[in-house]
Amino acid sequence: MTSDSAYLIAWASLWTLLIAVSAFAYARGSMPERLGAAVIVTVAVVSVIGDFLLSERGLLIARLLTEGLAAVGFLLIAVRYTSLWLGGAMIFQAVQFSLQAYYFVTHRAHDATYVVINNIDFFGILACLTAGTLASSRRRRAFAAQAAGSDRSASARLSAVTATS
Repeated sequence: MTSDSAYLIAWASLWTLLIAVSAFAYARGSMPERLGAAVIVTVAVVSVIGDFLLSERGLLIARLLTEGLAAVGFLLIAVRYTSLWLGGAMIFQAVQFSLQAYYFVTHRAHDATYVVINNIDFFGILACLTAGTLASSRRRRAFAAQAAGSDRSASARLSAVTATS
């Protein structure tokens, strides 16, 4: 397997994972998970567009700005919703921003180290989003079950009161 085909397989796998996790967040998550997925998808799409439209130097600047905006997006969501998964995503996003800044400031070409750190970090962000979506879905189901149980006991009390009258 050539390095080009390995790159394409990794690229396609990460996009598949991004789409699957984002769809899961939209379908089963609550508002913070949906907003987090929107931030992640937006950064990924803007990055791909930049790959095709920008020069090497312009791409580095655009990626640095995009990662910074993603961090601000996660911060705004975290301030509004205070979800634990957002803390993890923000830490991973800080690593991502630092990686972009390091390669930008040192004028280093993206090498294998960059690719590995970038991909592991991206996987970590998606893992945080998945964990948040699972927790949100469980909370919602538990709340619905609790509400259904209290509705049943309220109607049982009403039936008992009506039967004794």
